[in-house]
Amino acid sequence: MKFLDQAKVYVRSGDGGAGCVSFRREKFIEFGGPDGGNGGRGGDVWIECVDGLNTLIDYRYQQHFKAKKGEHGMGANRAGAKGSDVVLKVPAGTQVLDEDEETILADLTEVGQRIRLLSGGNGGFGNAEFKTSTNQAPRRANPGLEGQEKWIWLRLKLIADAGLVGLPNAGKSTFLAATTAAKPKIADYPFTTLHPGLGVVRVDGREFVLADIPGLIEGAHEGAGLGDRFLGHVERCRVLLHLVDGTCEHAGKAYKTVRQELVAYGGGLEDRIEIVALSKIDSLTPELLKQQKERLQRAAKKKPLLLSSQSGKGVPEALRALLAVIDEGREAEVAEARKTEWRPI
Repeated sequence: MKFLDQAKVYVRSGDGGAGCVSFRREKFIEFGGPDGGNGGRGGDVWIECVDGLNTLIDYRYQQHFKAKKGEHGMGANRAGAKGSDVVLKVPAGTQVLDEDEETILADLTEVGQRIRLLSGGNGGFGNAEFKTSTNQAPRRANPGLEGQEKWIWLRLKLIADAGLVGLPNAGKSTFLAATTAAKPKIADYPFTTLHPGLGVVRVDGREFVLADIPGLIEGAHEGAGLGDRFLGHVERCRVLLHLVDGTCEHAGKAYKTVRQELVAYGGGLEDRIEIVALSKIDSLTPELLKQQKERLQRAAKKKPLLLSSQSGKGVPEALRALLAVIDEGREAEVAEARKTEWRPI
């Protein structure tokens, strides 16, 4: 299945049905009077977060969604039926943005969330609604109100506890494959990862979700390489694991390149808790390993972890470091929820 994380969609709610002008005309009914029914309300446009979806691929083939119009009113005081609603089903982590791509209309992060984007038009009144003591035979009725229409953007941001960042060929996909059941494409050339991937990590009887995104290069925020649009998928992560290739020319410069792109992107990523690790250490001589470690430590201003996804050395320590930050974030959320929990006085 093709991974699609952004789509532009046209939505329109249904028009209200028109009211009816009608009079009772049965034989032997002396005072019939008006009996025109009201029009039905137009259908609404809803967006719902459902389970079982992990991409917006459905909105590549259909971009227009229109709710049904309300039925017109009829004689004998019969009201028109309400138009059927239209429901856009999206995966967890989807944001709904206005046409300007900046104004957030909804942020769906949990399965079961359901939000009404557009309301249908009200149905018009039939002539029975206009009957008064001085106007007992009104010959007017209201048309239904028009529905609303809008172009919106759907943007998917994967929900993961931890995210992997780094230059191309830093070993992110290999790390994901070694620690989860995911099977990303792995090769010895840059940009083998073309779209984000998710995997579930199990360590010490615990689980958390790990996200891998395509590598960043210098100038990614200006569109170089695959750009930085995939960084949105790690915005929701509690912690980032920054992998630096130990076989690169200068580990410190490689680290600073990615950090500059994170700062240029914004979105709070530059302030996210970061764990730095030097990868592919099984390919380094002891002298080169020491040199690259010192370079990375000076650039990151913290002691980096040393790991090799192929041999597994240092991987459990990295996972436990990620899990410690994730648990701390979860405990803080639970404590905050308890503070705001309603209690009887």
